[in-house]
This record gives sequence, C-alpha cells and structure tokens, in this order.
Amino acid sequence: MNKPLIIMSVAAVAAALTGGALFVHARQAKPSVALPTDTYTAVVARGNLTQSVASQGQVASNSDVPIKCLASGTVTKLPFNISDHVKAGDLLMLIDPTIEDIALDEAKSELAQAQSKVVEAQETEKMAELDLQTATETAQANIMSAQIKARNLRRQADREQRLLSQKQVSPQDEETAESAAADAENALAVAHVAKEQLKSQAVALDLKKEDVKLAAEEVHVNEIQVNNAQQQRNYCTVTAPIDGVVTDMETQLGGMMSSASVNAGGGTTAMTLSDMSKIFVNASVDESDIGGVELGQPVDITADAFAGKTFKGTVVLIATLGINTSNVVTFNVKIEVTSANKNLLKLLMTTNVQIIEAVKKGVPTAPMMAVIHRGQGTFVSVIKADGSTEDRPVELGIHDLENQEIISGLNEGDKIVVQRNESNSKWMPPRPVGLGMPGGRR
Repeated sequence: MNKPLIIMSVAAVAAALTGGALFVHARQAKPSVALPTDTYTAVVARGNLTQSVASQGQVASNSDVPIKCLASGTVTKLPFNISDHVKAGDLLMLIDPTIEDIALDEAKSELAQAQSKVVEAQETEKMAELDLQTATETAQANIMSAQIKARNLRRQADREQRLLSQKQVSPQDEETAESAAADAENALAVAHVAKEQLKSQAVALDLKKEDVKLAAEEVHVNEIQVNNAQQQRNYCTVTAPIDGVVTDMETQLGGMMSSASVNAGGGTTAMTLSDMSKIFVNASVDESDIGGVELGQPVDITADAFAGKTFKGTVVLIATLGINTSNVVTFNVKIEVTSANKNLLKLLMTTNVQIIEAVKKGVPTAPMMAVIHRGQGTFVSVIKADGSTEDRPVELGIHDLENQEIISGLNEGDKIVVQRNESNSKWMPPRPVGLGMPGGRR
C-alpha cells in the first residue's frame, strides 16, 4: 500500500472514532426532564396512617331529670345548690305543709266517723239477726206445741163423739171436748200466722245488711280521701329520684312553688338533676362522612378548656334520621366518654372529636399531593433513573389528608413528584366534601 492511501485510511478511522465519541457523549449529556417550579420530590416510604372523621359536639349527661313540685306553697328547706352531688332519696326541697296537714286531719276525722258508723250498723245488723233467729225458733216451737195439742184434743173430741153415740157420755162432755179441740186448732193457725209475720223481720234484717254495706262504702271513700290528702302531704317533701348532680336551680329558699299536674306534667320546675354516671358527646357528622362511621369505633376528644388533654370515647349511637339545616344534612353521632377523668368535662361544653375510622402501621405511603386524578384513573408521577418522569397507575388505601397509603403501583424507595400548590387540578386530589365545615374526614 502506498503512503497516501495509508494516510487517508488513518484519517477516516480517526474521524469515525471521533464522531462515535461525540455521539456517545451527546447521548450521555442529554438533559433530564425539567420539573415544574411549584413541585418537589419525595420518596415512597413506610409509615403509620390514621384515617378519621373530624367534627364538633357538646358534652351531655346520661340523663337530665327535671324536678317538679306537685305541691303549692313556700319553700322552707333547700339543702343543695348547683353542682352539689346528691344520692337517691336525699331531701331536695321541703314545702310548708300547713294546709296539707289540716286537710289530712280532716280526712282522717271523717274516716274515723265513717268507721264508727260501720261498727254501729254491724251491731244493729247482728242484733236484728239474733232477734229474728230467736223469734223464728220460738214460732217454730209454738207451732210444734200447738200441733201436738190440737192433734190430742181432736182425738179426744172424736172419742167423745163415739162415746156419745153409745150414750156413754153426756152431750155436755162431748161439746166440751169439741170446743177444746177447736180452740187448739185455732191456736195452731195463730202460731203459723206468727211465723209468717217473721218474714217482715227478715226483710228488715236485709235492710240493715245494706246499711252495713253503705257504711263500708263510705269508709272506702273516706280512705281514698285520706290517701289523697296523705299524698298531697307527701308532695311537700321532694326527694332525689336518682344519684346525680344538681345542674340547674330555679327556686330559692322562701320562694313560692305552684303545683304541677300529674297528668299534664305542668307546674314549676324547681331544679334539674343530671345523671353523670355516664358522659356523652353529641357530635354532628356531615352526610359525606357518615358512611365511614360505625358503632364501637374509638374517638379522640379534646376541649379548649383542657389544652393538652385527650379524652377517649366510643361511638355508641348513629342517628338514622338526618338533620337538614340550610340544605346541609348532618347526622347525630353519640359518643360515650370512657376516660377515667371524664368528669372534668362540663355539660354543654364544646369539644372537638376525631372518630377513628381506620389505623394502619408500616404501610407504603406517599404525600397526598403526589396523587394525580385523571379521568377514571389515579396516578403518581415517578422519576426514572434517567431523570425523566412516568405517570404510573396506583391503587390507594386510607389517608390522613397529608399522606396516602399506596396499596400497589409503587415500590418503597421510589422517587416521586409532589405538587406544592393545590390550585393545579391535575395534581390536586379531590377535596373531601365537608372539609372546612364543622366536620370533615381527617
């Protein structure tokens, strides 16, 4: 090979090598995809998440019992005041019983008189019954005696009749015997009449028995009057129906009370007694959040009056019927406070509640602002090794409004793009309905 040809070949090879080197350098130096200025990067990492519903509620007692007075008069005793603890049966209030005592004494006096009338009527009935019995026995004995005498004398008269026909006695003897028999038979008839006349005494006895019944009825009526008078007297003493705390006082010592109607439930409420054995929070949950609330879920409760304290509770009731206020529907959720220090809470105190829907520990998480909602899909923008980005579909779990559980689609350690500004709808996750209102998912 001659020298010019060799020189040209070397130059060609050198040029080819140089071009290849420049091509490789160009590929390696290709710039990465520039991210928007309002984003930052984060790494998928494992963490703990708590999904909850936030709301507000007011503290309530187990029950509130209005104490009404069923008697009228002046309050002469009022041993307790607001916030005092009372036991069932304790005297709460005493009304001056002077009028009731007089009425009770009068009713007792009338009852005593009616009871005396019963005793008198019973004695009269007993005497009439004995008289009738004696008279009946006497009349029966008289009839039997008259029957025997009339029978004997009739036999004697018949014998005298036969002897007269045989001329063995004189007509005078026969007439005497006949007259005696007739008198005896007449006496028997009189004895029967006397017995019949005793029926009027039996009727009189029945009337006396009715007198006893009427007197007994009068006693019954008077007993009712005594019981009523005694009840009215008892109404003057008002006692606690339950263990509780006096939470409201609407009367004072020396004040006047007007009686309540037992049937209508009227009258003056003297005070309110609250059963504090259980304490509840009545929270109002937005209809968009109520679907995740279930009985038995734990609840964290805080109150401005007790900074740094968290009270524990449990959902015990979820209202079936919602409340529509200005086209906003909410549902009442009743939460029992279970903390040992629950009695620190005051009735009607406003509290903030977090109803814990779900808790997961050690799950892959990503900032919620990394989630892209596009059409029917959900994606996260992943930064690949060469610096470019890829929208990768993901399956989401629970969230706490800051971090989102990633069930599938990402791996721990993946570098992802996070949006700083919520105004970009491509990056912003749907805002839960109710957030910013009294309630909201947290």
